[in-house]
Amino acid sequence: MSTLTDSPSLITEQQKQQFREEGYFVLERCVPDEHLELLRANCQGFIDAADKEMTAQGVDRLGLNAKGKRYFNAHCYQKSPIMGKFLFSDLMADICRATIGSEANLFWDQYVVKGPDKDSAFSWHQDSGYVHIDCPMYVTCWVTLDDVTLENGTVYLLPYSHVGIRSVVNHIPDPRTNDMVGYFGREPGVAVTVPAGSIAVFSSYVFHRSGPNLTNKLRRVYLPQYAATVIRDAKGNQKGQAEPFLRNGERVAALTT
Repeated sequence: MSTLTDSPSLITEQQKQQFREEGYFVLERCVPDEHLELLRANCQGFIDAADKEMTAQGVDRLGLNAKGKRYFNAHCYQKSPIMGKFLFSDLMADICRATIGSEANLFWDQYVVKGPDKDSAFSWHQDSGYVHIDCPMYVTCWVTLDDVTLENGTVYLLPYSHVGIRSVVNHIPDPRTNDMVGYFGREPGVAVTVPAGSIAVFSSYVFHRSGPNLTNKLRRVYLPQYAATVIRDAKGNQKGQAEPFLRNGERVAALTT
């Protein structure tokens, strides 16, 4: 067990308050270079695996993936445990304690990659909307592996005060993209334009979307999510992972495997 509670927090009281009141905050250039390179180095292999699976099934779309356009490659830690160096680091412990408290499990992790294609946008949704209507809040960490801009399809966040919703709403599936859509209003959202190595931290109840990648390069993001309790589906079955991370504010997960 590793004690981290005496370490100075990177997250300010203002940011903690913003998370409580608006559901998000952004940390710029916070990911150590070693961890950023680790996350980048593992990304292409998951893209190649998704392409291989779609080719084997003779399709260009499979789930939320669209060949050459966008990729959602999940459970990366289970397939590449070395990623635990980042997932269970001091930085992520700090973020968890500032948002969900002293108890934290790794619930989900995935690469979210946009290819250079105008059909790579993603619809307005809440992350909990992909679970069920009574899903407890968890925290999403949107980690930028590249500089993110309006042109390459960055994320847009809808603060609580802009929409007046702090709970999960029913989502409707888009039959073409397989997106679950939960917001149909006119609010544009707050665009996150930050350099590589930054993290947009937001509640699973915050609506967000992303635009298309109109550049000629990939836009790569790694997205771990942490929960204070085991996340279950509407039938009570465990969803995702429940890898212990923090107990009473102290790290119980190993940094390496």
